[in-house]
Amino acid sequence: MLTLASPLADLKGAGKTTVARLKKLGLDTVQDLIFYFPFRYDRFESVSEIGSLQDGQEVHLIGQIDLINNRRSAKRRMNLTEALIQDDSGILKVVWFNQPFITKNLQVGDFVSLAGRVSEQYGGLCLTSPAYEKIPGYESGDTANLRHTKGIVPTYHLVEGLTSKQLRYLISQVLPLASSLSDSLPLEIINEYGLIPLSAAIKKIHFPDDESHLEEAKRRLGFEELFVWQLRAQLIKRQLKGRHSWEIPFNQEATQNFVNHLPFKLTDGQKKSGWEILRDLEKPSPMSRLLQGDVGSGKTVVAALAILNTKLAGVGRTLLMAPTEILAGQHFETFQKLFPTGLKIALLTGGRKEANWLSGKLKPTEIASEADLIIGTHALISDKVSLAPVALAIVDEQQRFGVNQRKKLSDLNGSENNCPHFLSLSATPIPRSLALALYGDLDLSLINELPAGRKPVVTRVVKENKRETAYAFATQELKKGRQVFVVCPLISPSDKLGSKSAKEEAEKLKNTFPDFSIGLLHGKLKSVDKEKVMADFLAKKTQILVSTAVIEVGIDIKNANLMLIEGAERFGLATLHQFRGRVGRGEEQAYCFLFTDSSSGETAKRLEALVKHNNGQELAEEDLKLRGAGETYGSLQSGFPELKIASLFDYQQIKSAQVSAETTVAADPDLKRWPKLKEQIGKIEASVHLE
Repeated sequence: MLTLASPLADLKGAGKTTVARLKKLGLDTVQDLIFYFPFRYDRFESVSEIGSLQDGQEVHLIGQIDLINNRRSAKRRMNLTEALIQDDSGILKVVWFNQPFITKNLQVGDFVSLAGRVSEQYGGLCLTSPAYEKIPGYESGDTANLRHTKGIVPTYHLVEGLTSKQLRYLISQVLPLASSLSDSLPLEIINEYGLIPLSAAIKKIHFPDDESHLEEAKRRLGFEELFVWQLRAQLIKRQLKGRHSWEIPFNQEATQNFVNHLPFKLTDGQKKSGWEILRDLEKPSPMSRLLQGDVGSGKTVVAALAILNTKLAGVGRTLLMAPTEILAGQHFETFQKLFPTGLKIALLTGGRKEANWLSGKLKPTEIASEADLIIGTHALISDKVSLAPVALAIVDEQQRFGVNQRKKLSDLNGSENNCPHFLSLSATPIPRSLALALYGDLDLSLINELPAGRKPVVTRVVKENKRETAYAFATQELKKGRQVFVVCPLISPSDKLGSKSAKEEAEKLKNTFPDFSIGLLHGKLKSVDKEKVMADFLAKKTQILVSTAVIEVGIDIKNANLMLIEGAERFGLATLHQFRGRVGRGEEQAYCFLFTDSSSGETAKRLEALVKHNNGQELAEEDLKLRGAGETYGSLQSGFPELKIASLFDYQQIKSAQVSAETTVAADPDLKRWPKLKEQIGKIEASVHLE
């Protein structure tokens, strides 16, 4: 007798080879198979008549076999199974390739149901390699048991040698056992949102009777995915919030004085985000907030408001971590200008140990013990130097800074002492729905505008026949004393990908721009060599910097006003927008040229979106629609949610899942009433690398 725990070898039609193939998909038991959901559906809603078919049409046909046989193709040396199918309106040729066994399954006189694409071949219309099912009871009108060629037909991710037809056959055997599944979701949540039971959702996701059933199933299963993910986020958030932190009061007079002396006015987005952060700092539990805004939107100044109030409270110092030593050095210089007096700032990196308030040779321990603000790379949190007490920890532009590292930050002062407030800064444009799903344990502040007077970067798609014109323009800018970025998809040449590589492009450009010095930057360089290349560009020792995507999170070069991107079609819109943000930081008009060999309509649509929009949020939404979250943000951080059903476009469902998760955790922090939910969270923890 089959149970949810039964091995798949117990199923009819699951031989040793099939079981081995299923194991490659991670499927071992009946329950695994039940929860292996389709990734798309073919729709064969109505039966077409053969006499009305057209080239390119996706069809569902029912007819009787007039002729069927196998023959050997002389040209391609393959087996062809050919048949003539007839209904009341006409006759159609059907061809299958390398499936000679079909003649054993289908005989002349059999009624068959076929589903596939009609094409113009062999001197007429033909149905090539269609899905098929024999209909034993068709004379009496019985088509109820058709699984593969009628209605909404599920399609699954496969491995070589396994077909969706096999999976549908195996799943149909075990689907009745879905009735023995008990709901993980609390009943009050199911009732509140009008969700169908889990068992019904499982049956409808595999074999929906109609579109409404499919939508019901997606809504139920998608909500549970998001709910479990948000539940995990809320538990992490509660664990961190359960710690105590310093209550840092808002010093209105000093803050207003600081803002009044800035050489620019704060935008509305900066003011709102700054106020959200300052209110968090006043609370006894640690802040855990993400400040998101385009490159150049002014996140650093907002962070400065938090640093200032932390200093004035006199409770502990601020730690600011940057992804590279040179970026840490730039932060050091920026904050020296923002705080010319009254704030002791230190820079601690592998190559530099500096302070802006003391003279003479200083030991790292001396710097750390005196500073109000310590700036460095992420090595700071693993350094032997004691940094305590840290009242505020800021992480700049590092999406891979995972939950485990945030937990490590929370213990900087010792696990028994006050936990630092945490602020993460990010210029990666993320749709608000995705941000909510991805960073559910962080509160979100958004700066959605650029400072007044900032000129949008002029962006153009450059066809190959206009390359020389683009180079001539670059030469003009270089002669004016400007600098140029060139970004390539690869480090070294690759015949397989056919894309420009940074190494060969750097060599080629020496001939194109013989009067200018060229630097080369890529991920395989040693850290010290990367820092030197970037430092030389910053110091104008090189005028052109050829780089791979490592420049996405990069340095602030106000003198660089031209970005050339090779193989632009190989990057997502969010990444291209990040590249573009490397220029336009100064007063001069900046330009971004997108080079592409692709003639794809989809590529043209994506790149034109970049030409049209300078707003990162709008581009992120567009990229998510065009490419999907996995491809667009799959490398964003190791904790990205692997969602099977839920839509990352559905902000309202994500928000509902978050609210429900907050309520559930508040009522039952240890999830004692919900062991199955706890088990699901454990599976996420086991599968997600959080560093």
